[in-house]
Amino acid sequence: MMDEHLASIACGLTQTHLCEYQGQLLHRDIIDDLVCLTQHAKDAGFTLSIASGYRNFERQMLIWNNKFLGKRTVLNKQNAPVNLTGFDDLEKCHAIMLFSALPGGSRHHFGTDLDIYAINSLQDNQKLQLEPWEYAKGGPFYDFNCWLDSNLAKFGFYRPYARFNGGVAAEPWHISHVKVSSYISQAQNVDNLQSAIQLFDVAGKQTILANISQLHSQYINNTCSP
Repeated sequence: MMDEHLASIACGLTQTHLCEYQGQLLHRDIIDDLVCLTQHAKDAGFTLSIASGYRNFERQMLIWNNKFLGKRTVLNKQNAPVNLTGFDDLEKCHAIMLFSALPGGSRHHFGTDLDIYAINSLQDNQKLQLEPWEYAKGGPFYDFNCWLDSNLAKFGFYRPYARFNGGVAAEPWHISHVKVSSYISQAQNVDNLQSAIQLFDVAGKQTILANISQLHSQYINNTCSP
């Protein structure tokens, strides 16, 4: 039986593994490598900043429930709003999971995964969107994106959503610590995810639990290799 504490970490139910860095909560075991990555980015002319670090189950559930209930915008691969009117609950799950994980199924629960950008690459009138065009040619973070391509692995990081594999959309801003995330992700399995969801008022709960294996396979276990 897998360690219950590790399962709690994987599903966002504990914060015992975290410490504060740049105003964000992150897994304590990734900090040294992140400091090195940040310093080398600075040497290359980029001020690496964290848009999002650790997110607990309840925070992820708030995002999920608001999207499921139509209180928060759901986007498609073209970053256009999706009208969920007429969607059944399973169709809603698929639409939301393109960019937002199930509560309990987010890699942000680990503390090893963070969304990053180069704050000094934004113009004074620009606001961070965390959308793919910002990291593409012509976008404010294109040069930073190219630098990450060449340097992330040197410091023990990779992009689990480097490209679209039929599950989560490409997220060039999302990086993960290879070594630490690899053992935590094993505990984010179907059984532990199901147990976590059963504890909370997750919107679409019965449909999620009835299709948990499919959703886990397509979105949670379907990442790019380091």
